[in-house]
Amino acid sequence: MQRTDSPPTIIDLEASGFGAASYPIEIGVARSDGARFCRLIRPYDDWTHWDTDAEALHGLSRQHLCKYGLPGEEVCRELNSFLGRQTAYSDGWVVDYPWMLKLFAASRVNMTFRFSALEYVLTEAQMTHWKSVKSEICAQLPGHRHRASIDAELIQQTFIRTASVQPVHRSGQRSSI
Repeated sequence: MQRTDSPPTIIDLEASGFGAASYPIEIGVARSDGARFCRLIRPYDDWTHWDTDAEALHGLSRQHLCKYGLPGEEVCRELNSFLGRQTAYSDGWVVDYPWMLKLFAASRVNMTFRFSALEYVLTEAQMTHWKSVKSEICAQLPGHRHRASIDAELIQQTFIRTASVQPVHRSGQRSSI
């Protein structure tokens, strides 16, 4: 487990749907130094799956992506440049990682950064308080939209706030450590 004074770099993806045929449509990153990255991805011609329930969550239409999204190769190269060789953490790694692999494979670009599950850098106390703290932060955001860059920043802020939570011992008392 890697701990530093700065929060981890967080990455989040939005997708066309929820199954194996789905593909990434947006990538958002909140880097540990405060820099932000967000790109819409133009679907490849053979990426045809579209789920209206997913669209209702993120609010992006396929037509919008075809018009304003960037080619996958360009997104991959920009993301590699933005992240370098650092590790980016995802709170939804089990779905985000396959989407990321799909994007880089279709784009024929090698990923230069590492992609890992956020749970690897969370303490037990952070995991215990994660859901409630994230809900508190969401409640403070005016008109919270489910978009990759907003979610990446939300996850990073949740990490920061839960990092200050002291562990609870079995007796129910907070540690003074």
